Amino acid sequence: MRPDAPVRSLVLWLPDWPVTALMREGTISDDGLEPGGDRDQPVAVLANNTVVACSASARAEGVRRGQRRRDAQARCPGLRIVPADPARDQRTFAPVVAGLEEHAPGVQILRPGLCALRARGPSRYYGGEAEAAQMLRGVLGELDLFDVRAGIADGPFTAEHAARVGTSATSPVCVVPAGGAAGFLAPLSVAALGFETGGGGLDPELLARLGVHTLGAFAAMDADRVRERFGEGGVRLHALAGGRDSQPVLPRVPPPELHREVAFEPPLEIAEQVAFGMRIAAEEFMAGLAALALVCTELRVELYGDRGERSERVWLHPGSFDPAAIVDRVRWQLAEDAQTRVLKSGVILVRISPEAVDAASHHVPAIFGAGTDERVHHALSRVQAMLGHRGVLTPAIGGGRWLIERQVLVAWGDRQVINATRNQPWPGSLPDPLPSTVFSARVAVEVVDADGDAVAVGDRDALTSAPALLYGPDQDGGDRARVIREWAGPWPVIERGWDAARTRRAHRFQIVDADDVAWLLVCEHGEWFAEGRYD
Repeated sequence: MRPDAPVRSLVLWLPDWPVTALMREGTISDDGLEPGGDRDQPVAVLANNTVVACSASARAEGVRRGQRRRDAQARCPGLRIVPADPARDQRTFAPVVAGLEEHAPGVQILRPGLCALRARGPSRYYGGEAEAAQMLRGVLGELDLFDVRAGIADGPFTAEHAARVGTSATSPVCVVPAGGAAGFLAPLSVAALGFETGGGGLDPELLARLGVHTLGAFAAMDADRVRERFGEGGVRLHALAGGRDSQPVLPRVPPPELHREVAFEPPLEIAEQVAFGMRIAAEEFMAGLAALALVCTELRVELYGDRGERSERVWLHPGSFDPAAIVDRVRWQLAEDAQTRVLKSGVILVRISPEAVDAASHHVPAIFGAGTDERVHHALSRVQAMLGHRGVLTPAIGGGRWLIERQVLVAWGDRQVINATRNQPWPGSLPDPLPSTVFSARVAVEVVDADGDAVAVGDRDALTSAPALLYGPDQDGGDRARVIREWAGPWPVIERGWDAARTRRAHRFQIVDADDVAWLLVCEHGEWFAEGRYD
């Protein structure tokens, strides 16, 4: 056999896996995921405002993959929209692959919902290729996955499309005979190459514009001409179209089991009992990371109640977790769940897993001692352990348009939580540098022109006259007139323009008075106030 000859491959495809992954973690409601509910409701998963997967009930209403959001909602007015979450898709697919590996090792994950393995071993063991495919479908059926399509052909590319276009709900297995890949692929559209381009320099739409509409027509082109026009990436796709798939199946290396679970029978109602039961698991968790020279910087804690409730949270740490810090996070999460009534019954299972890890070498104490920062960290962590998660707060700059909104107090260790909101686009927000003094309440001021008339902002965001004097409180509590030497603005700030009851429109100004003090002023509905001062 030639070294580049196609390898007989078996591909398992779970259609619309993003929707399946969503349903396996919970059902969707108006506010997000919730346990229970109707799993037959029409759901569509969107990325970049385009449908990437939809449920069977949504497909029955006319929703299709690739539709724009507006078109999908026009076809199905009751459609529930869910943003795509690749991490969720990967997280829920990993246990599926682990279940397959128990019966047929050597599984390669092509993408969440699609995996491949060499067909030779399973077919010999289970008595044939079709029999091996049916057996693996049965394995997934035990995991409550019933719509599983299987394709067997020469090479993963042909096997994948055999699973996609050669199967149906009543005929879920498609076997392409050895040597028949070219004939099977020939009538397929060149759009099938879209799964394999990956920046290879060939756009399937370009082939269609050139009059090449099928894989058979593309495979019939001269390879040298394809190389001249499309380069080596085009030559590879040309070989795939002709059934000459030389890519091997690369089995994944199963990741080490770093998570730990503790089950309680009977269920525990008291948080201290649950925390005490987690001590050994926390030590084993840290020992497993240490064996790989890793430390945990973000920890996922999952709590399961006796009535099916589930509480999940990712905890951060200023440095890295140790067993005591893990037990504290479990205790704090139980305390917060008790206040919010997330868990309404006893705890039957606690699961801890690393959300983010780092090399242990990055967290080794310095040669000449830990330093001031490390001593401060230990002191605050000890106080937090005694007072609870919100017992130690640190100031941080968050996201928002107004300065007072950006002053955020976060629990010690959760500083990174605000990064997501801070990095969001905030049209109208103030760029750096920010004022060093931010007034907690509105400081009313008055801005007048050289004639003593009040300055306002017109309909076209233009000042009625040039500002000359600023009247505002001084340090003694009285009013003081300041000569405005320089000024800049206005910069409009518009919030919730779509909501007439909650909309807000204001204008910001920066001024410098005769004492070289810079101010940030806001004019809203003709009234002026100082938002901050540049000291």
